[in-house]
Amino acid sequence: MTADFPWGALTFSAMNRTFSCLRACIVASACVLGGCSLWHTALPELARDTPSDWQTREEVAGGLAPDLDHWWRAFDDPVLNSLIERALQNNLNIQIAGERLQAARLVRQANRGAFWPNLNFRTFIETTPNSSTGFLEVGLDSTWEFGFFGRAAGTARLNLADENLAIIDEAALRVTVIAEVARNYIELRAAQSRAQALDAIVTQQRAQADLIAKRVSLRLGTPLELDRVQAALQQAQSDATEPALTAVQAAQALAVLLGATTVDPALRVGAPQMSAQQLSVEQLSVEQPALPPIDFRQVPADLVRTRADIRRAEQNVVRAAGELGIARADLFPKFGIDATLISSTALTSTNLNDNFIFIAGPAIFLPIVDWGARRGVANARERALQAAVLAYREAVIEGLAEAQTALAQFDAKTLLADNVQKTLALHERGAQTAQMLQRIGLADGVETAEANLAAAQAQLQRNLAVRDRALAYIALYKAFGGTLPPLAGDSQAQGLR
Repeated sequence: MTADFPWGALTFSAMNRTFSCLRACIVASACVLGGCSLWHTALPELARDTPSDWQTREEVAGGLAPDLDHWWRAFDDPVLNSLIERALQNNLNIQIAGERLQAARLVRQANRGAFWPNLNFRTFIETTPNSSTGFLEVGLDSTWEFGFFGRAAGTARLNLADENLAIIDEAALRVTVIAEVARNYIELRAAQSRAQALDAIVTQQRAQADLIAKRVSLRLGTPLELDRVQAALQQAQSDATEPALTAVQAAQALAVLLGATTVDPALRVGAPQMSAQQLSVEQLSVEQPALPPIDFRQVPADLVRTRADIRRAEQNVVRAAGELGIARADLFPKFGIDATLISSTALTSTNLNDNFIFIAGPAIFLPIVDWGARRGVANARERALQAAVLAYREAVIEGLAEAQTALAQFDAKTLLADNVQKTLALHERGAQTAQMLQRIGLADGVETAEANLAAAQAQLQRNLAVRDRALAYIALYKAFGGTLPPLAGDSQAQGLR
């Protein structure tokens, strides 16, 4: 058995001609590659039409500066801080998004070699036309497509945009989870505090009803007055059942966000050091998380630069540019190099000599008949790119509008909370005055009960105002977008801007 290379029988001049042909192909390919740089699809400029400052913003004396990284720490609540840290580690949706991000990165890494030479091993059997001899052929195939006319750059942009979209989606989910943990925690603490205020109202309503009943028995009051007070007592008792359901819903939502099936015991108590016998809402003294003054005079572009919808729209432009680049490249020939090394062995012949054959040459694919259809696809991709640019501008405008609206809502809730706090202070002072007048004989128990009831109702309004301001603060930071990690870069794609 002998090995017979086709060029083994050739003269050195023939071998030189073969390698010269290969060198010529490589040189020609390099020249074409240099000329093809003119066909790259440039990324359009994406100007952010953001105002220089927020509308109707004034300086807040002693206010905290905005913090996109750890905005929830403004509540100064260790339980909330712990819940958010645990949610970032254990939330199942965040873990799912993380796995999808890793998948996108692996796909991009795999696609990096799309325009590098490949090498394949194959075996197959062939027979002669008269079936007199069968051959076992074993060979290596290699194909190298150059990716001219912007095809390689367009593919790189597609892969880059897909990975960055996965990064943005994972970061946006983190922002959503943090906001949802904070919102449900605020709702839970507000419900527990509201339950105490409503219990106080029921107590004052019951005391008032007892005093009116005594007045009626002494013929100092009317049954109509007693009926009105008892009806108010029944309504207060009905209202007192609402916070329990809200607290259960918020606690269960927090358990889901933390990837758990049971509610954390720390959520059922007002302070971590309380014993198990103090778990009932009625026995607790719950302090609502409160916010200090916060100054939001920072430039809008600085605060909305990480909004997921804006960054997602930006990557959609990159992706549309990549698709356009590929569609334009499809209008031109595909150039490459094909090479094959085959060993052929006769299996059904007395001549069992092996033959080795090496073939290498240029590979050209030229669209002819369907060029019009390819041109139509390129035109469609151009329109899609323009639509992506307009969608980006729309995302910026809508993002600014949402952030501006959320900021105005936060200001309104802050003003309302301040006014309710002043009202509560007045009612508490009135209750103290009524108690003092009763002690010196200038007022009776009914007036004191009415003053205490008004103070309890003002406390309930303060509970709602503090909750609404906190929820507006959470919605505001969700509108800002939160912190976004660095996006993936590609020197080849970015160099085409």
